[in-house]
Amino acid sequence: MKSLNKVKPQIEEINGLRCVIVEQNIDESRADFLTRLLLHNGYAVEKSVDAEGKITLGVTDLLFNPVIDVYKRRLRSFTGHKVTPAYWLQLSDTETIDEVQYWGKK
Repeated sequence: MKSLNKVKPQIEEINGLRCVIVEQNIDESRADFLTRLLLHNGYAVEKSVDAEGKITLGVTDLLFNPVIDVYKRRLRSFTGHKVTPAYWLQLSDTETIDEVQYWGKK
């Protein structure tokens, strides 16, 4: 099961640039989704592929923290709504209704 549980971001060099690691050991479809979402939100994205074809994805903004930015709802979906953890993890394509607080939904 996927999770968002690293509180402290990991910083590594990708393609000669220092990056905050967004996710490691992911496949091409997951990397494409995250790349498009992060680019849409104004982040410069770098990726590297290992010998087994697994991808490491990072952003050059060293202040970015995937856990904090997702749970504080700082990211926007392609339609302009706030990204939820389920949307980030691709468990649901449901976006938030920004006028309704998530703790008030039933």
